Amino acid sequence: MNKAFTRETDDGDDEDQALPPLPGGAKNYISPLGYARLRAELLDLIDTERPKVVEIVHWAASNGDRSENGDYIYGKKRLREIDRRIRFLTKRLEIAEVTDPSVHQGGDQVFFGATVTYEEDSGVQRTVTILGIDEANSALGQVSWVSPIARTLLKSRVGDVLALHTPAGAVEIEVLQVTYPAAVSG
Repeated sequence: MNKAFTRETDDGDDEDQALPPLPGGAKNYISPLGYARLRAELLDLIDTERPKVVEIVHWAASNGDRSENGDYIYGKKRLREIDRRIRFLTKRLEIAEVTDPSVHQGGDQVFFGATVTYEEDSGVQRTVTILGIDEANSALGQVSWVSPIARTLLKSRVGDVLALHTPAGAVEIEVLQVTYPAAVSG
């Protein structure tokens, strides 16, 4: 078949591939810092990265034969990736519900934005920060508010003993400390 009549496939054309989907009917809670990071990424894509790639694609297209023009082919692919990310970020920011965790500073109850230190019944202590789906980074000890550990910890208080359900069975955990970030003066 002639290449002109084949459709380019775009592996992973799923718009929500980078971040997990929101549970049905759930709000998209996000901290002010997380919202600012996503908004900065969106503006950078729109104002800086996309125009650069468009310029490269335009230049490459003006060189003639596009079928074997690597700059053109890669540029078009990169433009699709950028546009997909822009659509995703726009949708997520539109439904974001910014929640400032600093309003709970000094409290001992676990809410969105809390950094919680807990001890498992095996004696292992862990610390997690409960953040939004779009901003949580497990490598930094951050968990999404819809994760099993966060759902177990939410609304508990220092000293509470809770049952965390894991694939290996229930694990008892005790809440040792709850802290919140200081208010950011704007």
